[in-house]
Amino acid sequence: MNDAMIAPGADRVAGQQEDLVARGYSRRQAARIATLFAAGAVGTRLVQPAFAQQSAKAVIGAVRIGSNECWTGPFPEGVAAATRNAILGNRYEPEDDHQKLFEAVAAIDGVPPESVLAWPGSSDPLSRAVIAFCSPERALVTANPSYEQGWRTAQWAGAKLTRIPLKSDYSHDVKAMLAAEPDAGLFYICTPNNPTGTTTPLDDVKWLLANKAKHSVVVVDEAYIHWTDRPSAAQLAASRDDVLVLRTFSKLFGMAGMRLGLTIGSKPLYDRMMRYDGGQVTYMLPMTAVACGTACLTLEDKIAARKAQMIAVREETLAHVAKRGLAYIPSEANMFMLDWGAGKDPKAMQAAMLEQGVQIGRSWEFYPTMSRVTVGSGEDMQKFRLALDKVLMG
Repeated sequence: MNDAMIAPGADRVAGQQEDLVARGYSRRQAARIATLFAAGAVGTRLVQPAFAQQSAKAVIGAVRIGSNECWTGPFPEGVAAATRNAILGNRYEPEDDHQKLFEAVAAIDGVPPESVLAWPGSSDPLSRAVIAFCSPERALVTANPSYEQGWRTAQWAGAKLTRIPLKSDYSHDVKAMLAAEPDAGLFYICTPNNPTGTTTPLDDVKWLLANKAKHSVVVVDEAYIHWTDRPSAAQLAASRDDVLVLRTFSKLFGMAGMRLGLTIGSKPLYDRMMRYDGGQVTYMLPMTAVACGTACLTLEDKIAARKAQMIAVREETLAHVAKRGLAYIPSEANMFMLDWGAGKDPKAMQAAMLEQGVQIGRSWEFYPTMSRVTVGSGEDMQKFRLALDKVLMG
């Protein structure tokens, strides 16, 4: 390969580096980020480590209620659609599958199909947004605690990171977020929030949009929205150039291992997110996952039934927790934060629960006496309650 053949790629990377330097990154930081995008490695280098840091390795044979997974897999209609595409696995895209997915989302959310993109999960576009809109001068602003993928990306890239405690009702304190960083690059709102399962009113998002700087972008992470009846920010994202909505099929739809996510946003916003690599990753998806997600989206009755099942099991479990004298954060998602009480080490309690065959989640620095517990099946949570009683009795 001669220099003439590699020069265009080298010129493109050099141009990306200069763009990043102009935004306040050091040349070393700029080189690292541009090289990552040139290699098409945003998803693997930034997203993959997050899973290793967030979740302990699954213990086979235990009740696995630590990673916010659904207790069951995709609906049968989705499995059948995935199977059909598996048979056609010799084709990159058997039957215009991406467009079918976009049109299904558009019909449900009332947005244009061109505002929808598909991704291998939703962490890639989150990391990409942090790099596209944040810098050493323009911060990523999030709640504390919240989903940490954006934190890690900001720290890796060298962008400024500001975390603001949740309000007393566990919603995002959007006024404090704006006051702390009026020149922010990106405001990240996870609703329902991970790990608390609590929601932030859409009116608060609208207030932030009305009062923030023109250049600031708001990302609304709706990974858990299907567990609630709260309104979505999807139409805001489709009608403005400064809002991005994240979705995933990993939660209610039971597709965590199939890696399918969505974003809703405007073309100008996407163009800014894709300016370093063209966003080719959005078409590097398993067509089995795309077909499965499309088939599952329209199953209104089954979605409602699965949500109702989870809520019933969650409320039964929380009532049991309260009877045992333990506090918790009220949740609208498929997880809750369990407070072991002063002087209790969540890691020790997690280990004690695992000795009883139940694998619960970890704690967050901001809530040092709490553990996150995923809501599993009725049988899963019955085993959780029995294990909890044994642990509490010593």
